Parts: sequence; C-alpha cells; structure tokens
Amino acid sequence: MLKRAGLIILVVVLFAAMFTFTALNTGLVELDLGFFERSFPISMAFAATFVLGMLVGMLCMTAFVFRLFNERRNLRRSLRSSESEVSSLRNLPLSDAD
Repeated sequence: MLKRAGLIILVVVLFAAMFTFTALNTGLVELDLGFFERSFPISMAFAATFVLGMLVGMLCMTAFVFRLFNERRNLRRSLRSSESEVSSLRNLPLSDAD
C-alpha cells in the first residue's frame, strides 16, 4: 500500500516538474540535419530526446536479458546433466566392500 502511494506521489511530482518546465521554456530549437530543417519547442525536443534515450536503454536491456536467459538455460542443462550423473553413480553397486 505504501509502495503504491509512493509511486503515485512520484508520478504527480514528475508531472508537476514537466508542466513547470514546459511553462518556463517556451523558446524554439532549430533542428538541421542537412536535408531537413525544422523548429521545435524546447520542451518537445527534450521530451523526444528522453523518449529516444529510454527506447535505446530498453533495447540494450533486452539484449542483456536475452543473454541472461541463455546463460540460465545452459546452467539448467548442466545442472540436469550433473544431477543425472550423481544419481547414476549413487545407484552403482559397491565393489570394494570386501
């Protein structure tokens, strides 16, 4: 319950900060890519940069998570092999009991 309230407070604070930033920065930023030139509001430019950064971060995390899943699958396969080997060794009769 407290965690949810903290999340709601965080979202409200971020929204208030975004609204304040948008209200205070009404200027324009010119984007010139050589073949394309356009003006955008500063707040839109920062929001687009934030979203693009978030998408790139998610893409990098996806690659990392896939590597972890692959490693986990290999470790489980190795564990099953080791467990079956130990089980077969336990089932062998004792030959040096004399």
